Amino acid sequence: MKFSVFTASTPEWTPEEAVKQLAGQGWDGIEWRITDQGDAPEPGFWAGNKATVPLTGMEENLDRIAALTTGAGLEFSGIGGYARCDNHADVDRMLAATAKLGAGQVRVTTPPLGTAAWGNEPASGTPYPELFAAARLDFEWIAERAAHHGVKALVELHHRTITASASSALRLLDGLDPRHVGVIHDLGNLLIEGQEDYLPAFELLGDYLAHVHVKNAVWVDSGGTDESGAAIFKNEWAPLRSGQGSVLQYFKALAAFGYDGWVTVEDFSTELPLAERTAGNLDYLRATAALAGLPVPAGRR
Repeated sequence: MKFSVFTASTPEWTPEEAVKQLAGQGWDGIEWRITDQGDAPEPGFWAGNKATVPLTGMEENLDRIAALTTGAGLEFSGIGGYARCDNHADVDRMLAATAKLGAGQVRVTTPPLGTAAWGNEPASGTPYPELFAAARLDFEWIAERAAHHGVKALVELHHRTITASASSALRLLDGLDPRHVGVIHDLGNLLIEGQEDYLPAFELLGDYLAHVHVKNAVWVDSGGTDESGAAIFKNEWAPLRSGQGSVLQYFKALAAFGYDGWVTVEDFSTELPLAERTAGNLDYLRATAALAGLPVPAGRR
């Protein structure tokens, strides 16, 4: 098992600072965030993130990113892309970039639910069966293009999308070549929507389980009530140790399944300074994985 960090969660660091910090802390790899983002007065996870590679002009940055990554002694755990499955031009660019970087696998996003506002876009109102049928056709095309480029396209289990659960992701990809399409199982996202018992979900996905993201979350009382007078709860990101998801039980299920791939952390909590947060997360993950019986290399430090 190897551990990496998704640069969406390291907004204060430039790419040069990110590889220096993560390599120095002993991480095995890095997962670069590639997307166009808005400006922000202060670096944030989703806007003004210094560790993000812009999608516009991405191809001009690939040699630099490859040199920074390998020069620091880090590996690519994958690419954190945002190209949506129905944007074939950008999906093909991301697949080609992943191949050039030697990163192996890249996230391709799925459509939000018809009831979900997303980014600056209002809810589409499109019924789920229509969204799903179109995405299935998209992924049939994506599987062929991923095979052409010799890489794998990944579907992330993500709340408020058509693939919130392992069951829905399997239904989307079933029958396609698992060498070129797969699933990112995400501990934190599933606390918000789509939760299925860990081990059965891994067994359900089988060869389609390609990658793991770890973060944590909690549900808290918002203090408000709905029209009926009932309490309204909301979800918040939390440190790995204090969220509602048990990383130990999650790792035990991965061990029982026989998973020995990448675990990528995207900790969106802000209680600790970034360097302290990432270093502490690596120590916690290594110790917890060992407790769970997962194979943990000695590490770079």
